[in-house]
Amino acid sequence: MRMPWTEYFMNITYLVSGRSTCTRRKVGAVAVKDKRILATGYNGAPAGIPHCLDIGCLREQLGIPSGQRHEICRGLHAEQNVIIQAAVHGINIMGAELYCTTHPCVLCSKMLINCGISRIVYTEHYPDDLAAQMLAEAGVLVEKLPFSPPIISAQHGEAQP
Repeated sequence: MRMPWTEYFMNITYLVSGRSTCTRRKVGAVAVKDKRILATGYNGAPAGIPHCLDIGCLREQLGIPSGQRHEICRGLHAEQNVIIQAAVHGINIMGAELYCTTHPCVLCSKMLINCGISRIVYTEHYPDDLAAQMLAEAGVLVEKLPFSPPIISAQHGEAQP
């Protein structure tokens, strides 16, 4: 039997998350339109800036819980990096679907709404009720996909059986 498209793109999303440099949560995102990948992104520091993997996590050092004080973080979110990569390369993502390992936060949700993302498919919960509310108000379809992510070797980036 052939793998369904949603599972195919979600598998790719988890592979993308393997590039994350966040020490707290590895997130990957993939923008897709007409069954074609438009842009990918993972969470980590901006290009040319030391990564948390190298210098430590400021939020963790300050004891800031997940979902709070996003401005105290060196990293960009995976969804933000999808939007940036699309913009840098002149790719229109209006009407695209976003596959993401984790439900977007409110900051990313607002950006995705303004980019015209039509549907978000995710697997992992994120504690942000306002994000879910705003996505619903904007008419963005949001779907939680029951999914078992592939186990990726941190050393070699290879899927494990």
